[in-house]
Amino acid sequence: MQLDACDYELPAELIAQYPAKVRDQARLLLLDRGRDTLTHAQVRDLVDLLTPQDILIINDTKVFPARLCGQRRGSGGRVEILLVRQEGPRCWRALVRPSHRLAVGAEVIFGETDWIGVVGERDAAGMRQVELRGRGNIRTWLSRCGRTPLPPYIRRLDAADTHHRTGQIDDRRRYQTVYAKHPGSVAAPTAGLHFTRGLLRRLQAKGVEVYPITLHVGPGTFRPIRSAAVEAHTMEAERYQILPAVARAIEAGLAAGKRLIPVGTTTTRALESAADPRGRLVHLEGEATLFIYPGYRFKVVHGLLTNFHLPRSTPLLLVMAFAGREQTLSAYREAVRQRYRFYSYGDAMLIV
Repeated sequence: MQLDACDYELPAELIAQYPAKVRDQARLLLLDRGRDTLTHAQVRDLVDLLTPQDILIINDTKVFPARLCGQRRGSGGRVEILLVRQEGPRCWRALVRPSHRLAVGAEVIFGETDWIGVVGERDAAGMRQVELRGRGNIRTWLSRCGRTPLPPYIRRLDAADTHHRTGQIDDRRRYQTVYAKHPGSVAAPTAGLHFTRGLLRRLQAKGVEVYPITLHVGPGTFRPIRSAAVEAHTMEAERYQILPAVARAIEAGLAAGKRLIPVGTTTTRALESAADPRGRLVHLEGEATLFIYPGYRFKVVHGLLTNFHLPRSTPLLLVMAFAGREQTLSAYREAVRQRYRFYSYGDAMLIV
């Protein structure tokens, strides 16, 4: 499949810069694949759209303040570090800018704190080893000095502007699901941003089963596909875990004929990575490297709640694999006509 086949036109003003004022009042586009119909609703209408025959799977990963801004010791040049994966008590695999200007052993100073970052070797993927050195608890320091790693298409004022700090506090709350539990993501599982605790309670009261799994979202979710042929792309590994009790509950529901509906493409990749060819959840913990694009045969997933994704991106390809390329692009064109809000802070789509 050629990458050009998953492109579409989007007016820049439809890229959401802020979330909906109330999470579950975001708009929802319902795509019924069997009937080939589109229906306009709100996320809170999921209570009417889902039934006791549905199992909703959420990703309870938690975004941590992984973005650090500092200055290179000596030159004072600006350095930005995005912590991706912890590999020791104070050692991280990280994206560093400008990476090519920083020799091994270069030190980065973080404002008025006594913490520094020591830049190490570069790996094959272009990431650097970074050791954080300072006094006290590293998580406490990150909570105080780290910033929410918002996607690059969400614009915020520079940290030097006092208005940024108020916005940053709000982003820490809103760029996080209400059920976030396990820190480890540098990007939110954005379809889950639409849920309130009240909505989850109403769904469960109706008889919809809701279970959490965990997949820590890495920067690969924003990494562009460089190859003209989709099949040549390689997904970056992301850690996931499904508790045995949750796996048993899911399998029992599937055996009873229920629909499995993941919230988000991250949740979908974790479930499909865990399933064997017969649809049994056997790989409950590991590294998800599964790349889902048109032609993929889904093993356990029957529906999908997701946001509207970037053109030519891996999440969009997953949606096309599930809903079909033409139906997906038709739905996106309708969303543009109806002025839906796109990407991480945007509106949602339910595909059944």
